Amino acid sequence: MTLPERIASKTLVWTWGFYAFGSLYVVGPVLAWILGALAVLGLYLGPAMREDLRPTGPIPAMIWLWIAGMSVMLVALWVGHLDWNLGLKGTIKSSIGWAKGWALLALFPFAGAILQINRDVLIRAHCRLALITLIITPVLFVAPMIGLPERIFTSPLKAVGGPGPEYFTVYFYTLDPSTWTPRWQFYAPWSPFAGLLGVIMVLFALEEKHRGWLIAGCLAGVAMILLSKSRMSLVALVVASVAPRMMPLLLRTWAWMIGAAIVGSMAVFWTPLNNAITRFWSAFKSSRADSTRVRETLQRIAHERWEAEAFWFGHGKVASGTHIVEYMPIGSHHTWWGLLFVKGLVGFLAMAVPFAVHLCITLKDAAVHPQGRLPLGIMIVFLILSMGENIEIEAYLMWPALMLLGIHLREMAERAPRISPSAPAPQLQPA
Repeated sequence: MTLPERIASKTLVWTWGFYAFGSLYVVGPVLAWILGALAVLGLYLGPAMREDLRPTGPIPAMIWLWIAGMSVMLVALWVGHLDWNLGLKGTIKSSIGWAKGWALLALFPFAGAILQINRDVLIRAHCRLALITLIITPVLFVAPMIGLPERIFTSPLKAVGGPGPEYFTVYFYTLDPSTWTPRWQFYAPWSPFAGLLGVIMVLFALEEKHRGWLIAGCLAGVAMILLSKSRMSLVALVVASVAPRMMPLLLRTWAWMIGAAIVGSMAVFWTPLNNAITRFWSAFKSSRADSTRVRETLQRIAHERWEAEAFWFGHGKVASGTHIVEYMPIGSHHTWWGLLFVKGLVGFLAMAVPFAVHLCITLKDAAVHPQGRLPLGIMIVFLILSMGENIEIEAYLMWPALMLLGIHLREMAERAPRISPSAPAPQLQPA
């Protein structure tokens, strides 16, 4: 096992240990910059580095696009702060926040693409974390039943700064304010995020070759999804696990014929099907009506204020919300509306362009090669996550998935046919 593999796998397996000290929010960015520095050093020194630290190849074009996008994000942040006179102290603080958030979306894929890290090592480490999660889950589950408190403690590490104290707090569980029933967030700062981490755990486990580890990963992931009571996670589990495995059908003629027959039958079945979908969606939203209302109001306010006040570079930071949104910050609970509000159209495009291109890459590769299934599943989870969460402040826990996206780009480059410069050109044969 190479040094980068040991660093990544041990950090992942020790997730619960770091959480017990409230240090996960610190560990993620530190790991990103350490691995990124190792990758840069390997590219610079080349053969002078020890063998297991040498780069696996040049930087893929997709990684350059992520680096460019996240760099533009930083520039948009600076311009937004200048436009709204947020002061030097605020600009420095937000720039540090960028280094702990948006920068990770480029650093982890960069490290995965350049360093010698095998996807199987990362998958097995994720399954080891799943086993630990399975062992701890019964303790978390019975905690509210035996009267244990919601919060255990808040780490002094909150002094380093972050989006809020919940990122440094260790919980047994939390109580849903709308129903006063317990929800579990495991090692995440809140329950819906824990559910989506559970989806990623299942996706990693499905690629595990050892049946025992595969079962442990799936069980732990499903437990996180169910106990978090996250609606988004239930949708993501189905879509992100099934859709990548259906992609090869796009290359099968018989699948297109069946699809055409189904589309043709919609003339008969569309009305009852549409009614069923409408009823399902209404029930889905009404299952947590207060949460849905707050999210929709936050998005509407963010849209109106972005369009009217700060179209190009945004407001520079989130704004305090009123009682109508339960004092949630304007620009939160949605990656894309949050980007428009905080960083304007420039910041929106800085994220949307590399994200869309990377999604297309994974879609294409999932159709032709099994190695594309996990990356596509991850991109689907990120897409669903972005519709209800701010993806940048959660990158510190999603680093294994981000790293695997970089590993996949390296694998695609290794699979690509290579033509030697000295090889003779192919000759056309006479008919």
